[in-house]
Amino acid sequence: MPDGANGDNNLIESEIPCIKRTSTNQAAETLNEKLREFAFRRTKEGEALKDKEKILESIHTSSSSSLSTGQNSPHSPRPQRRFSIGDQPVLPSLLNAQLNNINLFDFDDEDAPKKPGFGDNNSRTKVCLEHKLSTLSTALMTKRQLGKILSSIRDIESTLNHVNIRSKITHIMIVTKLWDPEPIKWASIVAGFLLGYNKDISVFIQDELKNDESFNYNDIMQKHPDHKDRVRFWNADRCRYRPELFDLVLTFGGDGTVLFASWLFQTIVPPVLSFSLGSLGFLTDFDVAEYKETMTALIETGYQCSIRMRFECTVMKSEKSGSEQDRDLTEEVKKLGVDSDTHSISETYTVFNEVVVDRGPNAQMTSLEVFSDREPLTTADADGLIISTPSGSTAYSLSAGGSLVHPEIPGILISPICPHTLSFRPLVIPESIILRLGVPYDSRSTAWCSFDGKNRVELRRGDFITITASRFPIPCIKKPGSKNAWFDRLSSKLYWNERKHQKPYQSKGVYSDFTP
Repeated sequence: MPDGANGDNNLIESEIPCIKRTSTNQAAETLNEKLREFAFRRTKEGEALKDKEKILESIHTSSSSSLSTGQNSPHSPRPQRRFSIGDQPVLPSLLNAQLNNINLFDFDDEDAPKKPGFGDNNSRTKVCLEHKLSTLSTALMTKRQLGKILSSIRDIESTLNHVNIRSKITHIMIVTKLWDPEPIKWASIVAGFLLGYNKDISVFIQDELKNDESFNYNDIMQKHPDHKDRVRFWNADRCRYRPELFDLVLTFGGDGTVLFASWLFQTIVPPVLSFSLGSLGFLTDFDVAEYKETMTALIETGYQCSIRMRFECTVMKSEKSGSEQDRDLTEEVKKLGVDSDTHSISETYTVFNEVVVDRGPNAQMTSLEVFSDREPLTTADADGLIISTPSGSTAYSLSAGGSLVHPEIPGILISPICPHTLSFRPLVIPESIILRLGVPYDSRSTAWCSFDGKNRVELRRGDFITITASRFPIPCIKKPGSKNAWFDRLSSKLYWNERKHQKPYQSKGVYSDFTP
């Protein structure tokens, strides 16, 4: 190791090549191949993640370095640092390719933390998303490094909700309510506009609309035969297995249509723009009558997104045979991943609004054990529990007395349904927590769970579900400059804090001697 390296670099085992900084410029491809072979061999031994973190720690704790020379303009990217393995140099980008694109946004001692990806601190029009942060659960770092990482995370998080995104939009998917003719007619109108607007644009419509009278697919093809090759169809399998095919999703309907669009994409979700044609429309920002202005501005000048959190929910079924009286769900949850043969994965879903665990058709209330990162949190004797995202805080959770949470606040809401206690209040926990809800073996009845109102599953004694923040949030396109849109919808849609204004004191009369 070079002089001046921190003691944390001793974490690297002897079999890992020594990593040091150098200004030498030699072929990096050979080293890249060595890294691949090394990572593959270590993966077989089950220690790949640990070694990645150790390599990363070695890179970012080395204090003596030589920077690549060259003049940089105020708006040019910062000079790339070069590292070497053995006697061969390798660029950080090549290391990142092997280390899951991990980047801790290293800073010089004399520099104040800068916003990653920006030409200058006053610009908020561009952001670099080339790198991502990886799990640092076993990494050792200094207090200074921790501060830099946290600063970078907050910068990216705050920027994503305000940055203007411009991308080439050629494949547009349309999702509409199939039982309501009005959204279908508007979908047909907007599809025709997009096809005529740009010859590079292809429109994907639902399979069911091909023979729908309100959509008039056959009439459109007869009038515009040149559009035939640019009108395609989508189904659930295409959304699930080829989400990268779509550049944009347009929904015509209400909040349920937005939930359906989210349900179609269980992993990566394209940006979603929602036209309001439903009942409440809390998630739909755009007026369909202004579709020309909306679509033109989006294609030509870009858009802003509200990054909405989603849940990844896994149903775990009890497998181990034996008497239920001799089993303890708490102990089995604690041993998960160690020597566990008690449970197996049944199904996994990604949800936008909430997960509901309730008593189902059972006449008596259900008993649910709640775990936070495998540790017992509480036992809920109630009709059920609602676990909702911040976006879902204005849905079922609101009806059960849950808190209102702004969608940009990362958190998990727990709202009880008719708890048999006076002290079980709704609470909000960090999104980093892995939440588990299970039916204890001594419960009097089973429970039922649903995911955004779909795929209702029975939880028998010993079964539980795992709820975590999904790696795949949903980017919802919002109107430019609508910073208070969420509060405006609370007032206009839900009549939040609406009351008649209190009269002032009278200037004369019985209250004239009293001043506020």
